[in-house]
Amino acid sequence: MALELLGITKQVGGQTHIKETSLRLEPGHFNVLLGETGSGKTSLIKLMAGLDRVASGSIRMNGQDVTAQSTQKRNIALVHQFFVNYPHWTVFDNIASPLRVAGMAKSEIQGRVEEAADVLQLRPMLHRRPHELSGGQQQRCALARAIAKESNAVFLDEPLANLDYKLREELRDQLPDLFAGRGAVVVYATSEPEEALLLGGKTALMSDGRVTQFGDTAEIYRNPMDLVSAQVFSDPPINTAEVRIFGNRALFGDVNWELCGDAVGLSDGAYTMAVRANHVSPFKTDAAFVPLTGRVLVAELSGSQSSAHFNVGAENWVSLSNGVHPFEIGQNHGFYMDPGMCFFFGPDGKRAV
Repeated sequence: MALELLGITKQVGGQTHIKETSLRLEPGHFNVLLGETGSGKTSLIKLMAGLDRVASGSIRMNGQDVTAQSTQKRNIALVHQFFVNYPHWTVFDNIASPLRVAGMAKSEIQGRVEEAADVLQLRPMLHRRPHELSGGQQQRCALARAIAKESNAVFLDEPLANLDYKLREELRDQLPDLFAGRGAVVVYATSEPEEALLLGGKTALMSDGRVTQFGDTAEIYRNPMDLVSAQVFSDPPINTAEVRIFGNRALFGDVNWELCGDAVGLSDGAYTMAVRANHVSPFKTDAAFVPLTGRVLVAELSGSQSSAHFNVGAENWVSLSNGVHPFEIGQNHGFYMDPGMCFFFGPDGKRAV
């Protein structure tokens, strides 16, 4: 069963919140919506779920036009970042609620609830109420309800955002397996590029109410079509600079290097160059050898990684590297860029190759 968006738009008070969007989302893998807060992820999910009306275009599920159908008739499940459970009901009743609304037999409800509870390790808690559960268990309850319903489409709107780090990692690792083989189209919204990469599948990059690129997650990470897509799929923010190309060399301030990779053969002229923080190193390597010098503005240690924010000319850049490095705030420090991992974009923002 595929979910197809055919030129849909959304307007609120005369303003366009979702620009014309066409996507075909398939079951069998995660379909990730990736974009920062306000990019349109939740608005797009509401349109797909039937919670909001489209201004133009149509939505099809398994070839059937459902644009005018109610949320209930679309047979979908929606899990929010907030723990949406009925506080006065037990875990069993919460999971069973959509099945009872559908008029399902008690014996089938019992079987489906217990199966979903087993998948999410909730069997011992079926007679508890939500306030007796931890945050992670409450979100498991919401996920179990979505699984038990056996929906045509499941929408997960940043479902792990309010969990602590350990629980997020645990549930994120389990999610693909939880929905594998169920035949539902699964759409997962997140603002974190790392989460999109971990989930795999296909990703739609979103910015300012439009999808800038859609495809296999790993492929669009490696090959952004335009500067906006590269920015959406980078955390820390991707480093950018205005450079000029003459012959087979690129010039950035007083630094120049020989073009390599996809950049070989680019026409002479001005470009915006972009390189992710993990390809800017505080020490020279075989890959990162183009020297840069910048004044360190901020230094941070996160787990086993060090990051440094520094200025290069008029630009503020970020270096992200493994290990602990002794950066001194306010002092100049040498950094090295990997030229093979640089993207070049023309004046129109499109990728130049």
